[in-house]
Amino acid sequence: MTRLVRRICKGFAVLAFLGVLGAGATLGSLWLEHRTGIALPAPTGPFAVGRSLYDWVDEKTPDALAPAPGTKRELLVWIWYPAVAGQSGAVVDDYVPASVREPAGRGGPLVFRLLTRDLSKVHGHSLRNAGVSPQQPSYPVAVMRAGASLGVMNYSTLAEDLASHGYVVVGFDAPYRTIEVVFPDGRVIERRPENNPELFSGEELTRLADKLLAAWTGDIAFVLDKLERLNASDASGKFTGRLDMTRVGVFGHSLGGATSAQFCSQDSRCKAGIDVDGAPLGSVIHTGIHKPFMILLSGHGDFSSDAEVRQIMADIQSIYDRLPPDDRLLIAIRGANHFTFSDDGALLKSHLMRGLLRVFGKLGIDGRRQLAVTAYCVHTFFDAYLKGDSASRLRIASPLYPEIQVLD
Repeated sequence: MTRLVRRICKGFAVLAFLGVLGAGATLGSLWLEHRTGIALPAPTGPFAVGRSLYDWVDEKTPDALAPAPGTKRELLVWIWYPAVAGQSGAVVDDYVPASVREPAGRGGPLVFRLLTRDLSKVHGHSLRNAGVSPQQPSYPVAVMRAGASLGVMNYSTLAEDLASHGYVVVGFDAPYRTIEVVFPDGRVIERRPENNPELFSGEELTRLADKLLAAWTGDIAFVLDKLERLNASDASGKFTGRLDMTRVGVFGHSLGGATSAQFCSQDSRCKAGIDVDGAPLGSVIHTGIHKPFMILLSGHGDFSSDAEVRQIMADIQSIYDRLPPDDRLLIAIRGANHFTFSDDGALLKSHLMRGLLRVFGKLGIDGRRQLAVTAYCVHTFFDAYLKGDSASRLRIASPLYPEIQVLD
């Protein structure tokens, strides 16, 4: 899958660069868009959404991907949760809180910054300093893994929507494998080149993929350990007794989806999981997953004749065939693009960007619509298997979302 992604990204970057340099008017248009305010899609559930940040250090386990032996595992953890609306002192937080915002001047070359949004102009819906909603004694937990080395903030739309439906959603960024992690104390730690799969191929790539998968699944296990302790005794009192650790789901996009599948195959704490358009990796391909699991695919049909993609689909089928027959789903979103399951689906800029995506794959659905369909699928699946709303096989198809294609 990495070779496929590399091919798309390299061509995408080259055409974007040429397109911007070749048109002054386009450059001006992109600058205006870059500086224009925009809001993420509003959550669809009944709860207001709060968000808290934590810096968690694993005193027992060294980080195998850190450059210095013995470096402790450390994660920047984001928690979205059902919140008390209208509470005094609770305010809508920045999309990227000031304490973990990238330092000025580190945004990369101007041409590539123009192809993204100014994150200070992006507005989410999460409240800072809000209490956990008292409407329920406790809430199921959903661990969310970002795609590849993206920061988890890039999936705020899905996190906020799921939290608004009554879940505590926990995502995290890991130094040396997330592209860049800014800790609240001002430290900025970037991904190491030796941890970048785009720089390798063949057996070296396979070895690195195995190391990355082991690191990410280990991170999830550590996060669940910390959540157990937080639930038992939160120093602030906010989360004490409010996390239902008997109802844990794990989901992610791309490499995060592959990580979710692998983790759910090997850790009994995962009660249900979702792989959003991720190419499977690891032992799960042959051992399977023996609990409810959904595989959600993009439906643009890119590179359908590519041997690599055929192998990916064979691996997906191998996992699906081993799932419990009444607790499995394999679906696609018609017209969806792999790269817009993140907030990019809501923030995608200009006719230039949309045109470039069409060059490398059919962009047959509006980005915000893709996010809306995905959010519906995620909370509906978890409602069925973490809240017990479904006593029989889930029928996820809906006339409200005709883009959903049930593949089996």
